[in-house]
Amino acid sequence: DFSRGPWLRELLCRGEEPSHVQSSPDGQHLLMLQKSRPPTLPRVVAFQRHSIAGADLERSWQPPQPAPVGLLFLQSPVVPGSWVLAVVWEHGRTEVWHFVVAVGWQLLQTLELCQGARARVVSVCSQGASLVWCEERPPLGAHLDMSKCAFRFCVCARALEVGEQGMRLGTVRMVLHNSPEYQVLASPQHVFLVPAAAGFATTSKFLLIWHPEKAEFTITAPSAGFIHSKVLRSSGESDFRKLLLGSVGLLSGFAPLDIHTCTMSNSRGLLLVSTKGSVSIVEPDGTQRHIFDLEGGPLAQGSPIQLKTFGSILACVLAGVLYLVDQNSGRLVEKEVLSMKEVHFLESQGEEDSIQLLSQTGIYSFSFSKPEDSSRPEPCMVEMVFEEACRYYQRRSLSSSKLTVEKLKKGGTFQAPVVLAAILQHSLHQKQKPAEGLQDTYSKLLSVMSLELQSYMSLELLKTCVVCAPESEVESYCKELVEQEVSRILQSDMDKDNLAYLNSVFASFPKAAWKATRSCLQLQQNGDGLLVARATPEVWKKVLCQPQLEEVGQNGMVPLFELICASFLRFKPKWLPSFVELTQQYVSNSWSYSSKEGPEGRVPLYKRALGVLARKNKHGEADDEMELELLLCSKRPKAVLQALHLLICLKQWQRVVEVAEKFSKLSPLLNKEIFTTLLAEFAQHRELDPYLDRLWPLCPAELTASDILTVVLQHLPHSQEDPVPFSSEGNQLTVGLLKPLLQRVVQRPSVQDEMYSDALQSTTFPPPTPPREH
Repeated sequence: DFSRGPWLRELLCRGEEPSHVQSSPDGQHLLMLQKSRPPTLPRVVAFQRHSIAGADLERSWQPPQPAPVGLLFLQSPVVPGSWVLAVVWEHGRTEVWHFVVAVGWQLLQTLELCQGARARVVSVCSQGASLVWCEERPPLGAHLDMSKCAFRFCVCARALEVGEQGMRLGTVRMVLHNSPEYQVLASPQHVFLVPAAAGFATTSKFLLIWHPEKAEFTITAPSAGFIHSKVLRSSGESDFRKLLLGSVGLLSGFAPLDIHTCTMSNSRGLLLVSTKGSVSIVEPDGTQRHIFDLEGGPLAQGSPIQLKTFGSILACVLAGVLYLVDQNSGRLVEKEVLSMKEVHFLESQGEEDSIQLLSQTGIYSFSFSKPEDSSRPEPCMVEMVFEEACRYYQRRSLSSSKLTVEKLKKGGTFQAPVVLAAILQHSLHQKQKPAEGLQDTYSKLLSVMSLELQSYMSLELLKTCVVCAPESEVESYCKELVEQEVSRILQSDMDKDNLAYLNSVFASFPKAAWKATRSCLQLQQNGDGLLVARATPEVWKKVLCQPQLEEVGQNGMVPLFELICASFLRFKPKWLPSFVELTQQYVSNSWSYSSKEGPEGRVPLYKRALGVLARKNKHGEADDEMELELLLCSKRPKAVLQALHLLICLKQWQRVVEVAEKFSKLSPLLNKEIFTTLLAEFAQHRELDPYLDRLWPLCPAELTASDILTVVLQHLPHSQEDPVPFSSEGNQLTVGLLKPLLQRVVQRPSVQDEMYSDALQSTTFPPPTPPREH
């Protein structure tokens, strides 16, 4: 641009470094804010990029008069599709300029932005034909302590309109009042309010996002995952303190925002750079996504960082290093060390593969470097293959040296990722003949992988549909996407990353995740109403996988079995005990009872399900019933006895006897424990008297009359009064109630008699000698 812009050479040769550079929407005009050294006055100058003339617009001011707060391009209300320049000064005076091709810059109108004479504009931005600004309204008493008047700011908006005498500003719209100081930044549909660096710690823990069309505010603390939206139905609700009324308790526990630099992205999001060098984007809905980490460690306060987006490429200049990063994937596209440390980005109209930089020596165009194969770029999927292979081989390597993608590509030791990358490059680009140009061995492998590749392509297409679909169709696409994602993860290694991903899927799409789980496990009821599952052994192993303790509990992450149990409790609670019983059947068929490698070797499955039940917010009678069912379906002695004691506490004596009859058949030891427990209850009260005919047959064979009397005497209730032969209460235990049990025990043959019965009934004594075997 030196050859076609003598004005630039003259300007830069004088050593006037611009503190702010901005391009017009069409890229034809350049706007500079220069804070020159004395005796030269600071000024705002505007140039036409490819004109041989000098500065078309120049506005200077005499210190200590403050510099302009904002240089903004607004949509012209006079001519649709054109724009005007608004120069906003600190005291609220706004100059509206318009460029005419044959004439140059013309001052259309000088307007007063603020209504109060003492107001001071601290930040301003433009949205369409409107101005949005944050102004300070000092207290009336000059003696007041300013630190006690922290909430002396307000955020306002006014539209630029056409009046009878030219341009005018519309009525003031009060967006937020009684607020701390905010920096305002606007996208086409939203306005971000970023707390000022000098603000109070209590108000610098969150961002505010204003949605003008919905009259709605979103409060977000991105790093803490807090998002809350509130619709302002009246002007009274725009008070800052009322806006935060329901969120103060949560916000007080968050850490202050870590913001070094912020600017708007062309994708409607807010770009944030932390003091640690982490670059992220906050979307209009309040969610935050990490993009990239800059090199060089923590950033010093005041160190300049230039950020600008060009399509999907984020350009960043820090300490003389230019970073080009793909916003979507976070992949570093290019890194270049510049010969100058301070540069400014310019608009580059119609050039997708290059950016323009303004430096002290001129304007330069920087083209993105192309990959070695210029015919087509390497797909991101191919790069992911090598990254995944690095993690896979690193986990299984005994060497301490770190494995990188470059070593994998050049080393030749590991052929699997190289072969897979070659197949993907052909199949993803050559839809008609994907095997053309491949080796014979690769072609055979491709034919085996064809179904997997088709599944991957359909999944990627479905993800694109979710992103591009209207809001009414998103839910149907999400259901299909979640089902495919859950199925895919259940067929891969259940590592910490996959488990964390599943946790987020179940939290974000609970109903779709529940349906996907039913489909993957093939859960359904048979003709008898019993729950059956036809999942493969590999899927069962993923479901029952229990990670190490250090991998669980971070950020609320829980194992897959617990996730599925929570889904059962939410959508089909009656099926949960049957599901636990099914999993136990699979465990008993796959692992031995005492094996510590299986899932039962650590925590029994019924206890894991009970843990999910205990984490419910509300506990009712249905949860007590569910606890009983989970204990009984395990068929473990301790669990059965726990359920029996729970039923006794609930005084459900009919079910107590039914459980005793059912589970006494499992083992003699459990039979003895159950009978002893019920005999103790029988000795204390008369609630079991109607069920004695069903209770006495459960008496174990090894229990004698003396054993029974010992248990009864140990559990007789202690009376405060002297015992009498006949009690008026009628709840005392009598010998008559015990007589049927004692008669049964006495009349029953003893264990020793049964042992020697065969010998005693023999016709000959001693028995004949057995024949000898040679």
